[in-house]
Amino acid sequence: MKLADLTARARRVRLVLTDCDGVLTDGGVYYSERGEEMKRFNIRDGMGVERLRHHGIATGIVTGEVSPSVRTRAAKLRIEELHLGIKDKPACLREIMARTGLAADEIAFIGDDTNDLEILGMVGFSACPGDATSFARAAANFHCQTAGGHGCFRELAEFIIAAQSNG
Repeated sequence: MKLADLTARARRVRLVLTDCDGVLTDGGVYYSERGEEMKRFNIRDGMGVERLRHHGIATGIVTGEVSPSVRTRAAKLRIEELHLGIKDKPACLREIMARTGLAADEIAFIGDDTNDLEILGMVGFSACPGDATSFARAAANFHCQTAGGHGCFRELAEFIIAAQSNG
C-alpha cells in the first residue's frame, strides 16, 4: 500500500487494538520451577500507549490468552479495553464497535499470526510486527520494521501520531 494511503488511513484512527503474544511480547513464555508464567514487555511500547493517549487515541488488548501478567501490564498502562481469553476476535471487535460507536475505519489492529487474520481484514488500519508470520504480513496494511516485543507497537503508535499531527 502506498504511503499516502497508509497515512490517510492512520489519520482516521481513534482506537488502537493489539494482540499480546508476538506483538507486545516476543512470543516467548518463561516458567519458574513453581510453574509461574512470566512474559517480557518492552517499555517503549508502554510509552507508545501513553503517547497515543496524550493525542486522544485509546488503546486496547485483544488476546486469546488469559494471563495475570497481561492484566497487570494493562493496569499499569491504564488500558481500559482489555479482552482476555478471546477466541473469536472478530466478535470482540464488533462488540467494541457497538459499545463505543466507532466505525471499523476508526480502529487499528496489530497482530502477528493466523488467529489475527480475520480482524486484520476488518479494521481500517491493520499492522503487523517485523517478524510476523507470512499470513499476517499478507493481511496487514502496515509492516513494522521492529519485531514483536521489541517496540513494534511504539513504531505503529508513532506512525499514527505523525499522520494525525501532519494532517
